[in-house]
Amino acid sequence: MPDEITRASLWGLSHYTYGEAYFGSHRGMRFRVAREPLENVAHQSQEAQSDAFLKASVWPEPFAYAKTPADQILEQTFPFSEEGMEEAVRWMNDQYRDRFSS
Repeated sequence: MPDEITRASLWGLSHYTYGEAYFGSHRGMRFRVAREPLENVAHQSQEAQSDAFLKASVWPEPFAYAKTPADQILEQTFPFSEEGMEEAVRWMNDQYRDRFSS
């Protein structure tokens, strides 16, 4: 298992415009990355897509995102860009090191 979550393990940025979130897990920590608002805008104009941002969420295993109490989910927002995606990956890895690793 890799020591960290990598940018390459997540979907390409354009995929998030289809209104789908990415879910994964890393050594006891679950995570989710999604475009917010979470809606399919893939075939809309750039202007219609411009107010979007990325939201990264982390929480402890074993439950899925929808079944985990909200007070156990940590979330952070980032720009909807490749730079924002890199920041989200760094943030998730920081959360793992700070809160989930032993």
